[in-house]
Amino acid sequence: MESLLSLPSPINISIWWNIGSLLGLLLTMQIITGIFLSLHYTADMLNTFWSIIHIMRDVPGGWLFRAAHANGASMFFLLMYLHIGRGMYYQSYSLRTNTWMTGVTIFLLSMATAFLGYVLPWGQMSYWGATVITNLLSAIPYLGDTLVTWVWGGFSVNQATLNRFFSFHFLLPFILSVFVLIHLLFLHDKGSSNPLGNLNHISKISFHPYFTYKDIVGVFVVFSCLFSVVFFYPNIFTDPENFMEANPMVTPTHIQPEWYFLFAYAILRSVPSKIGGVVALVCSVLYLYLFPLASTIRSSHTAYSSPSQVLFWFYVIIFILLTWLGACPVEEPYISLAQPLTVLFFITPVLYIFFIDYDMIFYFAC
Repeated sequence: MESLLSLPSPINISIWWNIGSLLGLLLTMQIITGIFLSLHYTADMLNTFWSIIHIMRDVPGGWLFRAAHANGASMFFLLMYLHIGRGMYYQSYSLRTNTWMTGVTIFLLSMATAFLGYVLPWGQMSYWGATVITNLLSAIPYLGDTLVTWVWGGFSVNQATLNRFFSFHFLLPFILSVFVLIHLLFLHDKGSSNPLGNLNHISKISFHPYFTYKDIVGVFVVFSCLFSVVFFYPNIFTDPENFMEANPMVTPTHIQPEWYFLFAYAILRSVPSKIGGVVALVCSVLYLYLFPLASTIRSSHTAYSSPSQVLFWFYVIIFILLTWLGACPVEEPYISLAQPLTVLFFITPVLYIFFIDYDMIFYFAC
């Protein structure tokens, strides 16, 4: 009661604070649908692809569980990016440091879980996506080849690889749930932040019924959108290559991950050096851990700083453009276009964190 229904919440929090509860419900849905799918899934190279066909065609309601699980991952990451964007815009990282750090860890675990799940259908794109991404470990000096062999369980993506990916894909969501509980523990320690960036705001009301009704409306809207996709466009996010069984002898023309990884994939491709691309790929996510440094450096809030708002939306545009470039073929001019955007992708957050207090310098530079 004290940690949820009677939780004192700022009266001025907006709809952007609904996303956290929606992510929790989506994670629950992913776990439930995943458990049901695992009852009919076969982790065998010769039968894996056809077990998915069996689920879709022969198992009563199997198509619904599979479509909800696959598209639920896309909806989960869409809301995750909005949730992170809200935290960046309203600078939640400086107000709730522990909450932010556990949230970034949840994001990393979600990316790992989604990648492992993308391999399990054992289609062409799944197989070659696993081959390309795991091969990136070979860029690590001295240990790279050994790590790749250990991850594969052999000298190529094989049955041992599929077994490992299935085991970890099944276990990680439960580990993820533990971090979600820790995330909520830190969040409810002092309550939510608010658009004004003041944790000591005196105008607070109980979470129920004021915000539970808001959450119910949010659940209705989000799940209506999700199941509209599930019922009418279930394969809209599925690469056509993945409708063919994995064939190690035939390489797809254009290998790409799911849409929510495309920004990182574009960054990887934009760096000519393999080890440099891997480092840039890892840093594109891990740099989120550095945002709490701003709590000791800057004092201005985005709500009161026009330059801060300009930089934030500039960063959003860069993210969208990199996502588009990641879906384009690995050829010119897409590689050349991604290179300056990659540089801006890393520079913009640094300016946002460290230099926004100097508004006059920003205006002078403009």
